[in-house]
Amino acid sequence: MIKPAVSALALALALAACGNPAETTAPPAATELTADQKAEISKELNEWFDVKFEEALQESPITMTFLGRKDLNDQIDCFTFACADEQLARQKAAVEEMKTKFNYDDLSDADKLSWDLFEYQYKQAAEAAKFRYNGFVYDQMNGPQGFIPQFLISFHNVENADDMRAYVSRIRESARALNEATDVARESAEHGTHAPKFAYEGVIDQSKKVITGAPFTDGEDSDLMADVKSELATLVENGELTQEESDAILADATDAMANEFKTAFENIIAFATEDMANSPDSSQPVGAFLQPDGEAYYNERLANNTTTSMTADEIHQIGLAEVDRLHGEMEAIKDKVGFEGTLKEFFAFQRDSKDDERFYYPDTDEGRQAYIDDATAKIENIKAKLPEFFGILPKADLVVKRVEAFREQPGAAQHYFPGTPDGSRPGVYYAHLSDMKSMPKGELEVIAYHEGIPGHHMQISIAQELTGVPKFRTQINFTAYAEGWGLYSEWLATEFPGTYEDPYSDFGRLGSEIWRAIRLVVDTGLHSKGWTEEQAVQYFLDNSAITEGQARSEIQRYIVMPGQATAYKIGMIKIQDLRKHAEEELGDKFDIRAFHDTVLGGGAMPLELLERRVDQWIEEVKAP
Repeated sequence: MIKPAVSALALALALAACGNPAETTAPPAATELTADQKAEISKELNEWFDVKFEEALQESPITMTFLGRKDLNDQIDCFTFACADEQLARQKAAVEEMKTKFNYDDLSDADKLSWDLFEYQYKQAAEAAKFRYNGFVYDQMNGPQGFIPQFLISFHNVENADDMRAYVSRIRESARALNEATDVARESAEHGTHAPKFAYEGVIDQSKKVITGAPFTDGEDSDLMADVKSELATLVENGELTQEESDAILADATDAMANEFKTAFENIIAFATEDMANSPDSSQPVGAFLQPDGEAYYNERLANNTTTSMTADEIHQIGLAEVDRLHGEMEAIKDKVGFEGTLKEFFAFQRDSKDDERFYYPDTDEGRQAYIDDATAKIENIKAKLPEFFGILPKADLVVKRVEAFREQPGAAQHYFPGTPDGSRPGVYYAHLSDMKSMPKGELEVIAYHEGIPGHHMQISIAQELTGVPKFRTQINFTAYAEGWGLYSEWLATEFPGTYEDPYSDFGRLGSEIWRAIRLVVDTGLHSKGWTEEQAVQYFLDNSAITEGQARSEIQRYIVMPGQATAYKIGMIKIQDLRKHAEEELGDKFDIRAFHDTVLGGGAMPLELLERRVDQWIEEVKAP
């Protein structure tokens, strides 16, 4: 799972929905253009795209920081509806300007793809804007209550005194942004959107952890204060600050935290506590249909996340069929290890053998470090074999880390945060390790491949490092493409030497894939068929080896993120189908390295545009 940044620009770049490639309104070219003329048009178009990207970037200091830039590094994005409306208007104006300045028919295939992606983003944003009061600003999975402190601690880069003063400014700016987000949450609640009780409980717990410890309460330093002091100590040691200057900055930071910042989190806690009284009855259906115009909202979420026009019923049926298929493969491994009993009993055997070292690490600091070490070793094994499967390789490094204490949740989904395009900050694969009995050993390997290499880290790093394409294409995200690639990577790893050698790890791989197939069933069950949380949890337990803690965490995730979980399997199936089609069309000319470079070498895109790109590559290879 890719963890999103909470910013207007990042949200816009992440948008993906249904719709056909762009139709243009510009008149057709009067004459056939020469190669030089097309090259000049391409240069002009790409320069125009980069100007528009930079204009949008100037509205998002957060995204600048993620890209490794220090422009506006004393600021935080605007989180108001008004700012979102202004951005949508700018996107619309930019698309209209593109159609006025350029002619689609004059463009190369690569430039047509850039045009289509640029317009696609606006169409998705416009469609999503119809449901501005739907979805939850604050929930246990996402929201500024967890993102803001993580951003300050882990992503604001401090190298000198100016950076440190910008850090303090951002603490104050964060308070303003948090209050804006809370105002949006209140307005959405007034229109009938109320998060489940468990979501608000998670928000309250996370928020209290952030403002526990000095300077918020008595006791040891809070995580934020500890980071501020650590950064100051380093600057003093390096001669960037005098002790007197450091003390003055610390006093300013303490004031910002103890006043505006603390108040903003108290406002979040107050809102969550108040609106919890309006949370849906947890024993009853809890889907998106409870929100305003909920059925239409869920259909938009499905289209947004899958980048297809598939209906909830179609997705549900695909899920049921995939669950049946994968059960057959799991039966074979059950028989291979000599287990006598049903598949459901085999699930329970692995799930309940908490003290069996074959299945679980010790719930100790040593066990947590062993998990990180083993995940790193699996990634290093894959890394050594990458040139056999890929021509384009990422430059950025990858590290495995435990989730910060203030946002860690037992059994919650592992996730990935990208590094910077220049490689100065590595990508991070985060693991929730507070409860090692919710982290089966058999799932370690497959998750490392999904979140790390050849999964998210490889796909996103390659995209960020692309040259010869407009900058917006290096940062764009489409869930079905990104998560489809992550799940495809789990399967692709079976072709690498030294992977899934333990049959329980291979069972874990199938467990991960069936997990995503189950998502198609339970997500549509929850949001379009009236399932309760308990029904969904039980379906998960009946059809996989997942622990009850994991199942509960996953189902609660799907409840607050309608449609997102369907993207993985839909995307994987599409990439597998495209590979099979290419193998059949090209025969001996099929090159796995070239296929993967085609899929990754253009950046993220909707599935229909990915299919067009692969088809064009096939025709190029076929050409004499």
